[in-house]
Amino acid sequence: MYVEIMDTTLRDGEQTSGVSFSTSEKLAITRLLLQELHVPRIEIASARVSDGERETVKRVCSWAEKTGYIERVEVLGFLDNGSSVEWVKSVGGRTINLLAKGSERHCRLQLKQTPEEHFAAIAREVDNARRAGLDVNIYLEDWSNGMKHSRDYVIALMEAIKELPIKRFMLPDTLGILNPYDTLSYVHSIVKRYPHLHFDFHAHNDYDLATANVFAAVKGGARGVHCTINGLGERAGNAALSSTVAVIHDQLSGTTDIDESKINKVSHIVESFSGIIVPPNKPIIGESVFTQCAGVHADGDNKNQLYFNDLLPERFGREREYALGKTSGKANIKKNLEALGIELSDEDIRKVTERVISLGDKKEIVTQGDLPFIIADVLKHSAIPSRVKVQNYALNLTQGLRPTATVKLSVDGEEFQESAVGDGQFDAFMRAVRNIYKNRLQRPFPTLSNYTVNIPPGGRTDALVHTTITWNFEGNTFKTRGLDADQTEAAIQATVKMLNIIEKTHKI
Repeated sequence: MYVEIMDTTLRDGEQTSGVSFSTSEKLAITRLLLQELHVPRIEIASARVSDGERETVKRVCSWAEKTGYIERVEVLGFLDNGSSVEWVKSVGGRTINLLAKGSERHCRLQLKQTPEEHFAAIAREVDNARRAGLDVNIYLEDWSNGMKHSRDYVIALMEAIKELPIKRFMLPDTLGILNPYDTLSYVHSIVKRYPHLHFDFHAHNDYDLATANVFAAVKGGARGVHCTINGLGERAGNAALSSTVAVIHDQLSGTTDIDESKINKVSHIVESFSGIIVPPNKPIIGESVFTQCAGVHADGDNKNQLYFNDLLPERFGREREYALGKTSGKANIKKNLEALGIELSDEDIRKVTERVISLGDKKEIVTQGDLPFIIADVLKHSAIPSRVKVQNYALNLTQGLRPTATVKLSVDGEEFQESAVGDGQFDAFMRAVRNIYKNRLQRPFPTLSNYTVNIPPGGRTDALVHTTITWNFEGNTFKTRGLDADQTEAAIQATVKMLNIIEKTHKI
């Protein structure tokens, strides 16, 4: 079963609030849809919108003519006594999608026409288009409400136009009112009545049922469906091309001409052009949808891919990822280490896993780019005995006042507490610790000679902070590192590691 896809990103998609594509963007999206995704048909604009749109459509049609794609390009037009037909013809278009009324309410209340008057207007406009050399498709606007509340009108309309030279009869759920049961019933009834005609279904997502209704429409006999990249469109949008194609291929065992491997690429280019961000959990194209978080899932994937389904990320030009965070298990860590080409012993993996879980409590996701820093932090300092521990600390930063710190240290089980004022929070912390060592323990204390902060790849505000501090102590220079979601905490970790290093050479 072949299902014809018509993409209306550049027409209905541009009716998304706040979206307006420039000429160069429309040309780029046109090329992506036709040359990369191999979409059979695209709707690129509405006729008579503006002079700027006229020039844009003219350029798109010129490119399509030169590259052999002009038969796939369509423009929405109106029943306006030939004005839309002339507009489409003048910009080089070959196909007009006429907008007619598919419900009696729209016919009588919006157009102020009787059904007979409207049917006659449709016939005249189709004749105008054909005499101008244009192919004609027709939208039955508000068809879903027409089937629900004025079915006799819909049938009368179809009887009046069924023999006209119209290639496709397009059935829109204009206000997104349908559910899959009604969609199946309505589409099936009209396809059964007119089996020789080609019917498209055009879904809207007001109840978040657009993709489900596409499924039902194809089940009911629709030969074509409309969609947009990322589900852009009026109000809640249209059916997303990504989900539509996956449902047709997997759930309906159908075929399309779409190259699935390019879907993700095109999606994110359109995301950048439109400014409408794709939710991370959006099926197929969302950032997180091929990321396993739970450790049990990663473990199952290691054991004969127990948590895979037919939506393999490679189909869509993507890769499966295994999240690192508080729900991670050793299996997640192993999957990420494999991707990085790093091998660790089971004991080292256990230590790294514990550290990842600890860090995951402080930030939402620990990234794969963070992992080498975590490994270095854990393994380089795991052999150092923890004779010195920070039992508690409080840092205070108040506008107009110098920062203060109160620190409680445990040294070989004995607790010491001091407070200090500093030029910054970490400086105040260091002064309090120095007071403990010099005044309470009567011990020499290292000097800090260098302090560097690095954010692992990603550059986000929630990224892990990797702090390296260089110390001078009794003629020796050494470095310690700390890793945390908070810069001050990372520096404190590096300081505690320094204190434990000097304890190896000095007894209390």
